[in-house]
Amino acid sequence: MNVSVPAADTLRTALAELLDGLPPRQAAQAVDRLIASYRGATPTDAPILRDRADVAAYAAYRMPATFEAVSSALEAFADAVPRWTPGSHVDVGGGTGAATWAVSAVWEGTRPVTVLDWAEPALALGREIAAANPALADARWQRARIGSALALDPADLVTVSYVLNELPAADRATLVDAAASAAQAVVIVEPGTPDGYARVIEARDRLIGAGFRVAAPCPHSAACPIVPGTDWCHFSARVSRSSLHRQVKGGSLPYEDEKFAYVAAARFPVTPAPSRVVRRPQIRKGQVLLDLCEPDEQLSRTTVTKKHGDLYKAARDADWGDTWPPAPPGD
Repeated sequence: MNVSVPAADTLRTALAELLDGLPPRQAAQAVDRLIASYRGATPTDAPILRDRADVAAYAAYRMPATFEAVSSALEAFADAVPRWTPGSHVDVGGGTGAATWAVSAVWEGTRPVTVLDWAEPALALGREIAAANPALADARWQRARIGSALALDPADLVTVSYVLNELPAADRATLVDAAASAAQAVVIVEPGTPDGYARVIEARDRLIGAGFRVAAPCPHSAACPIVPGTDWCHFSARVSRSSLHRQVKGGSLPYEDEKFAYVAAARFPVTPAPSRVVRRPQIRKGQVLLDLCEPDEQLSRTTVTKKHGDLYKAARDADWGDTWPPAPPGD
């Protein structure tokens, strides 16, 4: 399954239009300030995104990366539940709605969608951007404090992307428990850092404890085989850079790689990957080295050589995060 290219293009166009009339220097300064705020203490009495200029600049800067990361996680989940389509979706802490765009790109059709966030300017702008996406025409954009008092309506799918890092530990646990109580499926995405991975593992454990089965990225629902503190599991999604990206980061490349960690789990039967590529494949002369997470709860490295024929060709095409071995053509 591939994410809808038109959806990604439509989102990029809508985001570019947001910056019309906003001086590039002002937009870059707003993004710099907001990044600094997000890396500092979590606000308790006011949202970080204060007004339309803040939201427009940050949405144009961050929504493409969030869209690509969440889309990658949802694609892996969809591969594990090929006959399932969400009939309803709640996006917790969704801000301007990047995850709702990702859901609409992975699963065709319309469904009831609710976006919950504390920042009213973000919700207002998300509603405005969503006008370009027919699948989000009837989405509800609802202000809600994402914390200990959060109550969620029942939904087939609950997404929580780049939210846990903004919450204290007690509120993280409450949010995951609320999602587990409300949803048939939960997808959680965090930054691809050691701390982000730790938050994902914490959430994964709570979901399993609530009766969920892990669909992706893990090929099992047992404990993660990574010894805490020695490494972390994360993946990468390629993001086309806008001029604002290049201005803020001072880079010249037309793309960047968004590192993210995630867990996708469901209350219903799932078919996880037989194993998962958990590092960028190393292509050498006549061979490909693949680091895998295996269904026997182990990490391993396998070497695929030319003598493996078609499997070698598949290994050369394999990407970080892919299922291994690949499904036969037509599956």
